[in-house]
Amino acid sequence: MESIYGEHRAELEEVMRRLLAYIEKVRGEMEETSGMDPVEHCLGRIKSEESMREKCRRKGLPESEESALSLIHDAIGIRVVCAFLDDVYAIRDYLSKLPHCETVEEKDYIRHAKPNGYRSYHMILRVDGKWYAEIQLRTISQDTWAALEHHLNYKKEINGNKDLIVKELKRCAEELASTDVSMQTIRDMMNQGHDTL
Repeated sequence: MESIYGEHRAELEEVMRRLLAYIEKVRGEMEETSGMDPVEHCLGRIKSEESMREKCRRKGLPESEESALSLIHDAIGIRVVCAFLDDVYAIRDYLSKLPHCETVEEKDYIRHAKPNGYRSYHMILRVDGKWYAEIQLRTISQDTWAALEHHLNYKKEINGNKDLIVKELKRCAEELASTDVSMQTIRDMMNQGHDTL
């Protein structure tokens, strides 16, 4: 079977490498300024052939190169996990000003969480006017919740009280969000104390 990306997989990988290099650059600059790397970890991937085909089917699109590269915008995916909330927005600001990149869409699920409690900042960038990449920016707490929620939802058949499980997942997300705010406040207080020395 022919690749859904046609002859363009190598170009997608190169765009992903460039975006990861840009993020490494800002990490270095921010660490030089603040003395601390704002990113806990950063991962990139090209969506697998089967995942892309399945997404085309789910969206009612033909399983074609045009769908994969132009109509669906997450062939390239990058997840940036930051220590603090402010770092998420600092990285977001940096990415929105990258040369050869245009921000096509942004969804702030941190300030406006999904009903299940999911929090993350999503950006769709168009690189060089033709390649799309989805960037997910989140804190360590948000990443932990999303990973655990994914593991729990991987088991499609829920034997217990589904409403109670959904409610508990949301409660956990809210507790972690509260912790993120508290940790940001502590860091801000420490930085203010440092600035007055």
